[in-house]
Amino acid sequence: MRIGLVGTGRIGQSHAAALRARPEVAELLLADVDVDRARAVAAKVGARSVEVDALLRPGAVDALVIAAATPAHPALIRAGIAAEVPVFCEKPVAPTVAETVRILEEVQRAKTPVHVGFMRRFDPGYLRAHSAVRAGELGDLHRVHALTCDMAPPPAGYIASSGGLFHDCHVHDFDILRWVTGREVEEVFAYGANRGESYFADHGDVDTSAAVLRLDDGTLATLQGSRYNGAGYDVRMELAGSRSTLVVGLDDQVPLRSAEPGVDFPVGDPWEVFWPRFTAAYEAEIGAFVAMVADDAPSPCTVADALEAVLIAEAADLSRRERRPVRLTEVRP
Repeated sequence: MRIGLVGTGRIGQSHAAALRARPEVAELLLADVDVDRARAVAAKVGARSVEVDALLRPGAVDALVIAAATPAHPALIRAGIAAEVPVFCEKPVAPTVAETVRILEEVQRAKTPVHVGFMRRFDPGYLRAHSAVRAGELGDLHRVHALTCDMAPPPAGYIASSGGLFHDCHVHDFDILRWVTGREVEEVFAYGANRGESYFADHGDVDTSAAVLRLDDGTLATLQGSRYNGAGYDVRMELAGSRSTLVVGLDDQVPLRSAEPGVDFPVGDPWEVFWPRFTAAYEAEIGAFVAMVADDAPSPCTVADALEAVLIAEAADLSRRERRPVRLTEVRP
């Protein structure tokens, strides 16, 4: 198959390498508004560099991968469905809830599969948790705790257009919470704090978060996050049931130290950034997309799924700003 990829920044380069490694991909075409960068990446991975418009013509490619900047996502998704080719799009689908809803309506009318890049669904640990919950291994699920903590904050220029901590970072936690538990979030009560550089507050954002989420079966989930976790990059999920407790992300590279005498776990060097921690997941999600194209199969992570995660983020941010619990019905279009 012939696949086109738009956007050759950090994520795009990694997706390009993963696509080139797939035997099903006979030709990979790369495009970027930064033409020189696209050419350099194409030469590095053994692909061909073309103009963006060349990828969007009907019949040009068999599938389209979108790794461009967020503002470009809606137009590129529309171009993909207009060309009637399956689309993979990095999150978010669009900068706003309203635009995400419009894209969802267009995708549903076109019946073109769009796979949104929530890579945690393809991480071995989260896959194991998903299976354990479905099989009843944990018994009745009593509580869930999730956290996402960066070792160091992103630059100020990124924060200005990131959408904020709940949309940019915790949207992954919200998606995986739905996917692992099979439940929907009904209400959120979130807090935020500024413990580091002033540029977060300057843009109406926070660098530290905590939230309680009530699921539709009454289960309570808690969430924590930070842009300043100096010990290392830390992403975990704890699921406690009436029979047992399972933890995702508890490996030899988790950035924790025990205060108990004689305990030396973990023994590995902590993760520092997200890519090494989730390399296998990113590669697996690209493999799933290629399989979706080859088999003419439905999307494993739809625009509808992405919208639900964004609505939780919207509720969390509203709760944080107004200091009150927010039901999902308040932000649902």
